[in-house]
Amino acid sequence: MSLIDTVKAKAKANPVRVAFPEANDEKMVKAIDEVSMGKYCDVFIVGHVDEVKELCEKNKIDFSTWQFIDDSNEEYKESILKKYLQLPNIVYGEKSLRRRMSDPLYLALMMEAIDEVDVTFAGITSATGDIIFAAQTIVGLDDDLEVPSSVGIAELPNYKFADGGNLIAVGDCAVCTNPTAKELASIAINTCTTIRSVTGWEPKCALLSYSTDGSGNGELVEKVKTAVRIANEKRPDLKIDGEFQLDSAIVPAIAQKKVKRASEVAGQANILIFPDLNAGNIGVKLIQQFGGADAYGPLLQGFKKICSDCSRSAPVSELVGNILFSIVRAGDLKNGKK
Repeated sequence: MSLIDTVKAKAKANPVRVAFPEANDEKMVKAIDEVSMGKYCDVFIVGHVDEVKELCEKNKIDFSTWQFIDDSNEEYKESILKKYLQLPNIVYGEKSLRRRMSDPLYLALMMEAIDEVDVTFAGITSATGDIIFAAQTIVGLDDDLEVPSSVGIAELPNYKFADGGNLIAVGDCAVCTNPTAKELASIAINTCTTIRSVTGWEPKCALLSYSTDGSGNGELVEKVKTAVRIANEKRPDLKIDGEFQLDSAIVPAIAQKKVKRASEVAGQANILIFPDLNAGNIGVKLIQQFGGADAYGPLLQGFKKICSDCSRSAPVSELVGNILFSIVRAGDLKNGKK
């Protein structure tokens, strides 16, 4: 069974409520139609109601099962605001929230914060930074985590990893510029949770460096070593190890030569954590350009609830995949899975 088939089965087994504040985009509304037709989620269209219905009619999309939240419905917005103001540790005051609720993204996130929906999916018109800022201030960061981050899953058509497959998870390649050791540990832990949720894999997470197990030294190496120690202390149940060079992380024969100790990760990692955004972005571009990799994601992580971003250039198929991933993650979160 392919990864997408696995994710579809998991999503269908536990459908959730997804808010779409950018459904007035043609690609987005076609993606929503696909997940709606598959009965993978309950659809909540937030804002732009007339535009969305016109797009549906133009594309012969049946929206009869969708729920529409009109951002001009002041009575409904007041009910959301009243409940939201009762939450602890909110960032904005009432006046500021009223102003922000005119933006469907903020309205959707407030709905999510009070459990009216389980996922907010956006990004086709909003910048990633805007979504992260809105999610962080309205939904908030997970209490157990240090920083928002992202993870992607790369599929390499001409490469086989130690498990015989051609998929590898990579993080963080899109959000956290220069994480501290504590933040890097948080990224590794959160990535393990995300990947286990959407793939069913047992995470084997390698923190990457230019050094393998002490072969190099310096401030950059020490940061990764410290991150591994923090992650292991915080979550001893997870297989998180390092510091490893890339080949030591994924090639068993090289790991056997370079890693002179027992490790459940060395040579068989299925998650790679880059030390900073420079390395992560360059690494992803290398495997895409030279390895012909296709990618799922990025999936945002680190928030109290599932807040999702997508590429503004994403095709409908990629949007559908990212929505499905978000549904599965939200289902696991509702069921208390960590």
